[in-house]
Amino acid sequence: MTAFSLGTFGFPEVHANGRPIKLNLRKGLALLVYLAETKSAVARDVMATLLWPETDRETGLARLRRLLHRVELTLGQPVFETDRTSMRWSSEVELEIDTHLFESACDRGAFEEACLIYRGDFLAGFAPDDCPEFDDWAFFRREALRGRLVNALERLVQDKNAAGDHFAATAHAGRLVELDPLSELYGRHLIRSLLLAGDRSAAERHYAALMQRLRDELGVAPEAETKALMTPAAALLRDAVPATRYVKGVGVHLAYQTYGSGALDILVMPGFVSHVERAWEHPASRTFLTSLMKLGRLIVFDRRGIGLSDRVGSAPGIDVTAEDIGTVLRAADSRRVVLFGASECGPACIKFVVDEPRRVAGLILFGALAKGCWSQDYPHALRASQYDAWSRQLIAQWGGPAGIETFAPSLAGDPQARAWWAGLLRAASSPGGISAVLEAFRDADVRHLLAHIAMPTLVLHRRDDNAVRIAAGRDMASRISGAEFVELDGSDHWFFAGDQQPVLEAIKGFMKRIL
Repeated sequence: MTAFSLGTFGFPEVHANGRPIKLNLRKGLALLVYLAETKSAVARDVMATLLWPETDRETGLARLRRLLHRVELTLGQPVFETDRTSMRWSSEVELEIDTHLFESACDRGAFEEACLIYRGDFLAGFAPDDCPEFDDWAFFRREALRGRLVNALERLVQDKNAAGDHFAATAHAGRLVELDPLSELYGRHLIRSLLLAGDRSAAERHYAALMQRLRDELGVAPEAETKALMTPAAALLRDAVPATRYVKGVGVHLAYQTYGSGALDILVMPGFVSHVERAWEHPASRTFLTSLMKLGRLIVFDRRGIGLSDRVGSAPGIDVTAEDIGTVLRAADSRRVVLFGASECGPACIKFVVDEPRRVAGLILFGALAKGCWSQDYPHALRASQYDAWSRQLIAQWGGPAGIETFAPSLAGDPQARAWWAGLLRAASSPGGISAVLEAFRDADVRHLLAHIAMPTLVLHRRDDNAVRIAAGRDMASRISGAEFVELDGSDHWFFAGDQQPVLEAIKGFMKRIL
C-alpha cells in the first residue's frame, strides 16, 4: 500500500512512500488539502463551488470530475472514494497530514515536537486561482494553527526557564518575537531569557531593537515593565506579577493565576477574550486587579481555547466553561468564592452558581447579558444578522486594536492602550478561533437559569455602554431574586476603563455585606 503524506506548513507538498510527487495543478493541491483537513466526505457541489465559484453548477461538476481523474493519474493510483454526490480520501489509502500531527502533539503537551513540525504558516504562498472561498477557509485555518503555535512557544519559554534551560527558552522566545515583532510581551520573554542565560549584551541589543520598533511602527514608548527589565529592580517587578500555573481539565490544560489572600476568593472572568499575563500590562487593568486583591484572594484564568490555555478545535460553550471554572477553583483550593463575570462570561458564571451553589458566596455581573441575540421576547440584544455583521467586522480588524472604540471609548485615542489591546488580541486568539467563540455566544441563552440563582447577586452596568445595552442588565437583575442593580455613569464596556472608583466601591460594599 502506498503511504501518502501532505505537507501544508509552507507551500503544499505531496509525498508517496517518502518520495516527492510534483503535482502541477493548484486546484488539485487545494482539493487534496481540503479533503484531508476535513476528515470526512465533502459534497461534490460544495467542492465545485469552492474551486470554481463563477461557473454554473453543471460546468463546475464536470471540471471537478476531470480534476479528480488528473490527480489520480499523477498520483499513480486511485486515492478517492466517490459516489454521485460526495467524495473523500479513500479509507484504503494511508494518509498523513502535518497539521493533524501538529495538533496531536499540542493536545499531548508535546510542545517541542509540535514546534518542530510547524515549519511555516499553513499554505504560505499558495492560493488557487480565483477561489476566494477557499482563500477565506485557508486564512482562518492558518490563523487557528498559528495561534496554537504561539501558545506552544509561550509554554516552552515558561517551562524551559523554570527548568533552568535558559538557552532553550531564548530560542523559543526568539521565534515568538519573529511571529509578532511589535509584542512587548514576547520581547520581554526574549530579553528576560537572555538575562537569565547571562547574555546581557544580547539582551541590551534586543531591548534597543524593541524600543526602536515601538517608536517607528506604533509611535509609543515602552511600558514600565519593559523599561524595568534592564534595571536592578527587574527581579522585584517580575515577582510582583502572579506566576502562571496550569491545571488539567477535561481534555485541556487551563492557565490560571492566584494572588493575595483573604476570607473570600474573587474569580474574575473578563469577557470574550483574555490573557492572564497580558492583562497585567495595561496600567488601568493592573490597577483594577490590584485593587481587587485588597478585598480577597484574586483568581484569574483563561478559558479553554483562549489566551494561555490550550487551543482547542471548538468554541468553549457555556456548559464547558462552567466546568472549567470548577476545575480552576479546585486547583486553587478555593473554599468560598465570589464570581465576577463580565460581558460574555456572565452566562458561564450564572451556569456555575446554579450548578454549584455551595461553592459560591456571591455573584457579580458586569456589562453582561443573559441572551446572545434578539428575539421577540428579548429585545435587549442585536438581531442575529446584526451580530454576525459586527462579528465579521471585528474579525476583519483582528491584529489591530479591533473594537476598542466600542469597548473602551475613553481609551480609544490612547496609542499605548491601542497597542496593548491589539497585542492582547493577537496573543489570546486568532480570527478563526474567535469567530467560533462569538458564534457560540450569539446562540447562548441562560434566562431560564436566572430564577434559580440563590445567592447574593450584584449587577453592574454603565448607562451608555456601547457594547451591551443597559436594558439587558436591568432585565437580568429583575429576573434574579434579591439582586441589586447599580447603574453607573460612563460608556466603557471594560470594567477597568473609565472611572474605576464607582465600580470598586460597589464591589467593596457587596463584599462587606456577604462576609
